[in-house]
Amino acid sequence: MNTIIEKLGTLTVLVTLLTSCSHTASTQQESRMEDCIYEGLPFDMPQVEQPSFPDYAVNIKDFGAKADGSTLNTQAINDAIEAVNAKGGGKVIIPEGMWLTGPIVLLDNVNLYTEKNALVVFTDDFNAYPIIDTSFEGLETRRCQSPISARNVENIAITGHGVFDGSGDSWRPVKKSKLTASQWKTLVNSGGVVEKDVWYPTPGSLKGAQACREFNTPEGIETEEEWNEIRPWLRPVLLNIVKSRKVLLEGVTFKNSPAWCLHPLSCEHITINNVKVFNPWYSQNGDALDLESCNYALITNNIFDAGDDAICIKSGKDEDGRKRGEPCQNIIVKNNIVLHGHGGFVVGSEMSGGVKNVYVADCTFLGTDVGLRFKSTRGRGGVVENIHIDRIHMIDIPHEALLFDLFYGGKGAGEESEEDLAKRMKASVPPVTEETPAFRDIYITNITATHVGRAMFFNGLPEMPIRNIQIKDVIINHAKAGIVISQAEHVNIDNAMIQTDGKALDVKNSKNVIVNGQTYEEQ
Repeated sequence: MNTIIEKLGTLTVLVTLLTSCSHTASTQQESRMEDCIYEGLPFDMPQVEQPSFPDYAVNIKDFGAKADGSTLNTQAINDAIEAVNAKGGGKVIIPEGMWLTGPIVLLDNVNLYTEKNALVVFTDDFNAYPIIDTSFEGLETRRCQSPISARNVENIAITGHGVFDGSGDSWRPVKKSKLTASQWKTLVNSGGVVEKDVWYPTPGSLKGAQACREFNTPEGIETEEEWNEIRPWLRPVLLNIVKSRKVLLEGVTFKNSPAWCLHPLSCEHITINNVKVFNPWYSQNGDALDLESCNYALITNNIFDAGDDAICIKSGKDEDGRKRGEPCQNIIVKNNIVLHGHGGFVVGSEMSGGVKNVYVADCTFLGTDVGLRFKSTRGRGGVVENIHIDRIHMIDIPHEALLFDLFYGGKGAGEESEEDLAKRMKASVPPVTEETPAFRDIYITNITATHVGRAMFFNGLPEMPIRNIQIKDVIINHAKAGIVISQAEHVNIDNAMIQTDGKALDVKNSKNVIVNGQTYEEQ
């Protein structure tokens, strides 16, 4: 067994529990919450502003809503929201019961509050969701309207104790490789169509997939008739809040999203606290949270279980992202648990507007494919910098505990062949332009992990190596492989113990790499 263990001192792990920090607590406790969250922040950041609401409330039953699971309550819920907005703000109460609905649109100064045992189920009728111009996966495109949405609003919240179910199984394609033989047989027998070992819910969904040369943006679809035909392919994110300010999500559960689950885009002062997100592990594009081009955000005390990346920071893709030019910045991610996902905490791959000033601490990843995942590729552009990560604990990570991959090919860890990756890495080296992504100035401390695939993998670009990565106080046990550092400069890994049956350290095409005090020259 090969072990890196030089200079390993006593590793102190501090886990900050914020259980006393609650938005509904006393003034003294609220002050303590702010102290907990902002204590030791390694960059200057103003406190995230919280919404507040007048003491006025309505119940959706007063607007004709019925909790029978079959009455479509779209009009009643939106009428209640409009009434509270017109009154100057307050609370819209969704009481206990099963409430079937179509799209809900939030307005200024409205707190959508769900009581215990309130279950909001979004209809699986594709026609209930209009096709709109929007942004998805970092590109300007067309998709169906989200089950929950808001645009250009201020002072809004979704709070309480209820559950929002996006009926995502009616929308999503499913890969045969994700299911057992009996599950696949049941799914195929339920209807839909199969193409190349992928099940699609309708022929229109398959046609939409065939129109996508890259990712999920259809090409060659021109007429409204053609767009309507592929409507089942235009899977919306469950919650889409755009260009809005002072946003709070707290206490509620979101599950079974058609595509991504939570997608705040170009928002300021957003708090996501004590929220649960559950998507099936096989859910295509089933990200839990994609925080995109937002400024001033708190992501605290949440539980995420995702079919794709879990906590993901983005800022637009390629030319569309660079043109938008809105970095995702001033973000605190603290005291979260991830049960499953392609990555526990992720930056990219859509980061063309840049990502900076991010603090991640006191998080636990249980069985995510990758733990800390940084990804991009040529053509993106954008700079990721000033990222601080502290006190992360991981178990059962089948691939990398820490991954920097600037040759990302659009697939999950382990889904892409080594041959495809090798082809991209052997391509001719282009000049540095605005399309060249850069990852630099990233500081990672106090990491513990056990039962991982590869401890760390740095895979930078030859024209833009990964630069200034400082890693300190790391224990990784039972790793199948050690650390691989390729195309990186100024990497310092200190006080690290990597226990592996494979090669402990492999440094190539890199400069100024120091591991536990020993300098490794370019190879």
